Amino acid sequence: MPAVPWLERLLNTTFFNLCRNHAAAARSECNMFCLDCNCDAFCFYCRSSKHKDHQVIQIRRSSYHDVVRVSEIQKVLDISGVQTYVINSARVLFLNERPHPKLGGKAPSVSHLCQICGRSLLDTFRFCSLGCKVAGKKRNNGEANARKEVVVIERERRGNEEEEVVSRQELGEDIYPNTPPPTARRRKGIPQRAPFNS
Repeated sequence: MPAVPWLERLLNTTFFNLCRNHAAAARSECNMFCLDCNCDAFCFYCRSSKHKDHQVIQIRRSSYHDVVRVSEIQKVLDISGVQTYVINSARVLFLNERPHPKLGGKAPSVSHLCQICGRSLLDTFRFCSLGCKVAGKKRNNGEANARKEVVVIERERRGNEEEEVVSRQELGEDIYPNTPPPTARRRKGIPQRAPFNS
């Protein structure tokens, strides 16, 4: 995912506050973000007056967390690897990591986990939110640069014996992400109905 100038600002913006200019109006909560201006969140009325011909995405709420429709965000950003959800018949993804209970040392019984926060995922996605994907890309870029430096130092140490073509494996870049082994779920016993009391 290439560096997008408005992405960090989008992830750090607070949405759903009342608009200072239109607080008395009915639809005055700030749930819009302009990709062209890269400014704070604004309301429906500010969009029609200040961002009329701009590229704007609307942020929505799901369980007190900010989401964006996949149909809006995928036009301007690569969202591959991010878990999507269907909420109110619309496919959405979460902007930022959501808090979840820690397992306290117990191994999770799911096979797909977010690579950043460890949240369980439904499919073979790598990240639970757009924020986790950004953090994952930053971390991977740092590790890749460190691996490249080690390869260069190792070549210099060998004295440049022969010209080598550095392959993806030598740099440690893996085409396929590591996935944890699948775990079988066993039943604890035979299910029984509760007795009927009269």
